[in-house]
Amino acid sequence: MAESEPSQIKAALRRAALQRRDGLDAPWRARASAAITAAALALPDLDTGPVSGFWPIRSEIDCRDLLWQLHERGLELCLPVVDRGRQVFRRWTPGDALESRGFGLSEPPDTAPIIDPRVCLVPLAAFDRRGGRLGYGKGYYDQALGDLSRHGHVTAIGLAFSVQEVDRVPVEPHDQLLDLIITEREVVRPAASPHGLRDTPTI
Repeated sequence: MAESEPSQIKAALRRAALQRRDGLDAPWRARASAAITAAALALPDLDTGPVSGFWPIRSEIDCRDLLWQLHERGLELCLPVVDRGRQVFRRWTPGDALESRGFGLSEPPDTAPIIDPRVCLVPLAAFDRRGGRLGYGKGYYDQALGDLSRHGHVTAIGLAFSVQEVDRVPVEPHDQLLDLIITEREVVRPAASPHGLRDTPTI
């Protein structure tokens, strides 16, 4: 296989999945985000923290209500920031001010302390049922999850709409697999996971 092939395949899969996601209308995305929130809150995997979330950009699922409810459960929260070329996580509480950054991102200020989450809610462009994930091509989450895993187990939970599923994501040595994927239709536990595969309709 030519060296450039995996990146070319990833780019094509990413482009097609994002087109499908962008084609979903706003009311449907809101209902699906609510279904994903309900499914996530029912999982024992989200009973401990700290938990990292993300502020939605473009047509991503909106997990802000999920973060608020996790805060009400007493869990410590954080959001991702890029600091000197590496992704880290800074403490955040609902109501805290965020700063606008490039790519449409909203991030905690540099004064917020850096913490290591034990559960990461991960945005994505595409996923497969093995836990393969495509992000936006920068590799920040692969780097961050790799860093966190060196300090103990971290659970990576992808949040996505079902239209973002693909048959197979090319997985390279640096790619980090997801432990679960939650869509508006089901909770996918990849077959490689010791938990197996479980489908739970939610919408």
